[in-house]
Amino acid sequence: MSQPEVLSQAFELGFTYTRTTGPVVGRFLTGLRNRQIIGNRASDGRVIVPPMEYDPVTAEPLDDFVDVGQEGEIVSWCWVKHPRDAHPLNEPFAWAMIKLDGADVPMVHCVRAADEASLATGGRVKAVWVDEPRGFIDDIQYFEPA
Repeated sequence: MSQPEVLSQAFELGFTYTRTTGPVVGRFLTGLRNRQIIGNRASDGRVIVPPMEYDPVTAEPLDDFVDVGQEGEIVSWCWVKHPRDAHPLNEPFAWAMIKLDGADVPMVHCVRAADEASLATGGRVKAVWVDEPRGFIDDIQYFEPA
């Protein structure tokens, strides 16, 4: 008995449209390209970084943008002893929630440090930028102890 013929066809999945980042995320990314970190103010007065499109309390659009500092405080962190290929650094590092100066809501980013013992909740860190920012979150290459 012979085997039935298997039919196949090459297939490439593609998207024929583009999408903009919009006025809120776009402003944040443009700020990064210019080595600035931008948040926005919510109805309760908190400054949120990265900025949100809608107020977490009222669901109203947010458009009060605020420049925040490039240094901040570690609110929480975890050490990555064995980075994987998808991680931002090829050496041990920390994922940290960082409350930047002038912000009330922490953002998550990586922290490059000599070792786990050199980090602590409440410790200060500062942004280290790539040589040529393009408007992506990884324009902040990492944070390091200040």
